[in-house]
Amino acid sequence: MQQRHYPPAPSQVYLFATCLVDLFVPQAGLDAVRLLEREGLTVHFPRGQSCCGQPAYSSGNPEQARAVALAQLDLFAQPWPVIVPSGSCAGMMRHHWPLLFADDALAGPKARELAERVYELSEFLLCVLKVDFSATAAPLAPETVVLHTSCAARREMGTRAHGVELLDALPGVTRVEHQRESECCGFGGTFSLKHPDISGAMVADKVASACATGGQRLVSADCGCLLNIGHAAARQGAPLPVEHMASFLWRRSGGAGEGA
Repeated sequence: MQQRHYPPAPSQVYLFATCLVDLFVPQAGLDAVRLLEREGLTVHFPRGQSCCGQPAYSSGNPEQARAVALAQLDLFAQPWPVIVPSGSCAGMMRHHWPLLFADDALAGPKARELAERVYELSEFLLCVLKVDFSATAAPLAPETVVLHTSCAARREMGTRAHGVELLDALPGVTRVEHQRESECCGFGGTFSLKHPDISGAMVADKVASACATGGQRLVSADCGCLLNIGHAAARQGAPLPVEHMASFLWRRSGGAGEGA
């Protein structure tokens, strides 16, 4: 993976919240804003934003994906970083939007310029803002957690290392690794709908492997994976609550009291 150049910390950023955060885990979006604002940034949220187009794209419908992406291109007109609390959506915007518009003389340059400003949240916190959560750490009870990094976040955005470093720097937090950490959780967007039996077996393996560590909670920066793993654990009666990385970082660094 090509080494990325990180700019100095800005004063203003955009938030692309993702449709899953908007519809299912809004607290993660709010906590992402709080993390950024606590570092002194002004966060802008263009209200016309919707989906990154990944479901259509990964289902083999590039024209529909182009239409969805095209509707977003002019929403982020200022040269500010675009922060995404999802490695998979960030990967779609950074790596696939330029490909979608490669032959478009008007939209192509916009997509390429915007892609260079897209950052996954933990990447931005660590590499651009250089956060130090030890200075704001809350006096909370010790907690042992398991990290799950989505396939796209791990392989396209390379953000597992960022999540590891952020979690390991939090006082009172112990991160434990499990045998199937590098494997897909089985969600895969429309994959879980097209191949439910395979998807179900994959997430069952993921839940069992995470629980075998004795970890008290699974943390991830991708809501699709969180919803899949969390619902599977609940159906199995497994003791594995899940939490978005933004909410976990906010809570453990003094932003809020103990979560459920």
